[in-house]
Amino acid sequence: MRLAGVVMAAGEGRRMRSRTAKPLHRVCDREMVRYPVELLKAAGAARVVVVVSPGNEEAMRAALGDSVEYAVQPQPNGTAGALACCAGLLAGGPGAAEQVLVTGGDSPLVTAASVARLLDTHTANAAQMTLLTATAPQPNDLGRVVMAQDGRVSGIVEAADAPDETFFDESGDKPGDKPGLGRNGIKVNAGVYCFEAQWLWGVLERVRPVPSGELYLTGLAAIGAGDGAGVFAAEAEDPAEALGVNDRIQLSVAEETMRRRIRERWMLAGVTMTDPASVYIGADVVIGMDTVILPNTMLLGRTYIGENCEIGPNSVIRDTAVGNNCRVTASALEEATMEDRTDIGPFSHLRPGAYLETGVHIGNYVEVKESRFKAGAVMGHFGYAGDASIGARVNVGAGMITCNYDGKEKHRTVVGDDAFIGCDTMLVAPVRVGEGSITGAGAVVTKDVPPARLAVGVPATIKRNLE
Repeated sequence: MRLAGVVMAAGEGRRMRSRTAKPLHRVCDREMVRYPVELLKAAGAARVVVVVSPGNEEAMRAALGDSVEYAVQPQPNGTAGALACCAGLLAGGPGAAEQVLVTGGDSPLVTAASVARLLDTHTANAAQMTLLTATAPQPNDLGRVVMAQDGRVSGIVEAADAPDETFFDESGDKPGDKPGLGRNGIKVNAGVYCFEAQWLWGVLERVRPVPSGELYLTGLAAIGAGDGAGVFAAEAEDPAEALGVNDRIQLSVAEETMRRRIRERWMLAGVTMTDPASVYIGADVVIGMDTVILPNTMLLGRTYIGENCEIGPNSVIRDTAVGNNCRVTASALEEATMEDRTDIGPFSHLRPGAYLETGVHIGNYVEVKESRFKAGAVMGHFGYAGDASIGARVNVGAGMITCNYDGKEKHRTVVGDDAFIGCDTMLVAPVRVGEGSITGAGAVVTKDVPPARLAVGVPATIKRNLE
């Protein structure tokens, strides 16, 4: 079966009250629209088309790049109008889709397992249309699914046209019940559909506008049922999957639900969280087995944490790689790298370009930017290393600062292996401190120090050969 996917992401999202397109708001540190795009690809869609509006096309392309195709919906005329914009890409020709899997760009909570069940149901029944449903005790503004006695879908009724009491019967199984509804709640539309492509493109034009003038995709269910087409439903694993995002409150609900799922997934994979509710983990983070995440810790972006680490408490790590057997205590890391058996903190900061090789120790109140500490180097107390190369086994005393900026340009500092940098040393870049050299406490080093020499004073002078 040639399966294509469509993500409808052209909605105006007025209730978000934002200059950012609704599908580009983030859930667990990932744009909402990325969830359905990745879901459709995982489901086997060879092509994914994202429907955009003229107003959000540029921003959507910036977020998704060339990983998808785009169809522009010129006017906001509803979900059926959005899908019709894809016909030119997906209908006709040797590569035309046989089945079309459709979801919304504001539905980040749909799971792969539920989509697989939807596709299985669609295939088993040779259906023309299959939709994902959920049973919701509080259906709110979700469309109600009406089931026929033979188990097929006979229509979808919008919430405004369907008071809950007309759909709910406590007995759940009496002959007079409204089909599709039972003792546990109301069957609602989750907004995910699979269509037989040939049937879809032929019937879309028959959707009639609602009073607002919009063309709703949900109208296809009643049209198909009236024609005797196979319209079926598959139940989602979790009722939360039906929750779309239309305002900031619903965005927070989606965030909370997704964060819980992510935490549970990593705990089941062997990660310990002593206070899970206080831990925030982004959707693209990877964590190794036997790592412990302590309270009030945020792992964001494309962060990788190795095995047997201790992270936190009170740490924020973004787009950073942390090796095995590392410790990060109450510190902030961004676009940095820590190799195995390194540790940092408390209250230190690795800025972009910081790189700690194996066995490096960074203590408290240290800031590192665009600098590499070679294996075994130690900087135990407050100081700043910017645009620097710190050699292997170097001991950096408290208060060391690399003066890397002259007001116009940045300059590098190089410290050779086995050097000893005394407390309150200022290394005025560009400058080199040779292998095995020592700087005295309070030295202001403005000129290169040869290997195995002692530099003291303000400005520093070379006193003697250490060999």
